[in-house]
Amino acid sequence: MIPALMPNYNRADLAFERGEGAWLYTVDGRRFLDFGSGIATSSVGHNNPHLVEAITQQAQRVMHVSNLYRVPQAERLAARLVANSFADTAFFCNSGAEANEGMIKMIRRAQAKSGHPERTRIICFNGAFHGRTLATLSATGNPKYLDGFGPRVEGFDHVALNNMNAVRDAITAETAGILVEPVQGESGIHVATARFMQELRATCDEYGLFLGVDEVQCGMGRSGRLFAYEWSDITPDILSTAKGIAGGFPMGAVLTTETIARHMTPGSHGTTFGGSPLACAAANAVLDILLAPGFLEGVRARAAQIDAGLDRLVATYPDVFTGRRGLGLLIGLKCHADVALVQNAALAEGLLSVTAGDNVLRLLPPLTVTEADCAEALDKLDRAARRVQAHLAAAKPENVA
Repeated sequence: MIPALMPNYNRADLAFERGEGAWLYTVDGRRFLDFGSGIATSSVGHNNPHLVEAITQQAQRVMHVSNLYRVPQAERLAARLVANSFADTAFFCNSGAEANEGMIKMIRRAQAKSGHPERTRIICFNGAFHGRTLATLSATGNPKYLDGFGPRVEGFDHVALNNMNAVRDAITAETAGILVEPVQGESGIHVATARFMQELRATCDEYGLFLGVDEVQCGMGRSGRLFAYEWSDITPDILSTAKGIAGGFPMGAVLTTETIARHMTPGSHGTTFGGSPLACAAANAVLDILLAPGFLEGVRARAAQIDAGLDRLVATYPDVFTGRRGLGLLIGLKCHADVALVQNAALAEGLLSVTAGDNVLRLLPPLTVTEADCAEALDKLDRAARRVQAHLAAAKPENVA
């Protein structure tokens, strides 16, 4: 018989009752160092006092009123995001998929209302992940995620990441824009080079296209800057973000310029829950932390610490690991051994992680992770590697009875 909770997730047999900083505690008293952060979502750690206080105080006042009325918390959040990014305006929603769906709609509408209704197609990249709605699945393009869900939504063309010749070959009179993740998370932590991002910007300018940047996973401080596009010294036309924006509270956002947003007139797009007082109170609290002097420098310092430690592990255990990749605290550890074996060994040592494509172990600690936490995570990975080595040795034919 099917369980009451739909079995569409492959859940680990762990149930957590509380958290503190980068640590989670199970109902049976076990302690785990969380380098998954709810898939890059618990950005300021578990039970962060400032975030908890903001949510508690707002919940005691008003949680939801809808967008039929002004929401001062949303107005403040939008103003702060605009002041700290390329954008002129912000739209709030509830998830990364919803943010990307909105971004796709806005790109198409801006082209149509600017006299180019034929421009509906969007160039996307192999290995991307943009969400699980029908449109964002089609933008993702991975047949595995589309299986059984009927025909793809038309209008998306896919090319190789970091290949400008392929991008230019894909542009037609029907192209509206380009949608890129500065760091592809799901397919194995593939980083778009700064030169590639700059050439995308120049190509969009040349052809009158809009450059859309998906920072659902790599945005909101995870790269070591507030937004990952900043590393390339470019300005996108529109950007999506979610996951860490509210520290674990469901929220997404689309940031864009007046050139695009002036076509989003009342009734053109909307959401019931997006930009609620409670969600925006949470996001403002997270932004307080991210924008505090020295905070992002601290993220970069912890990233450098982890990177150096992982490089040592790669050199020490070449039969387990083959390399490191990523940006900031969005880190991929490329495995030689089966990544599931490595993840389970890390779990046995008390370290939570997330797998990705290309046999990569994803490490996504809270942005508030401490130097001591990072050192302990590296120690746990060292012990996990020795576990994997022992397993591999035992599995050799000469050692099998």
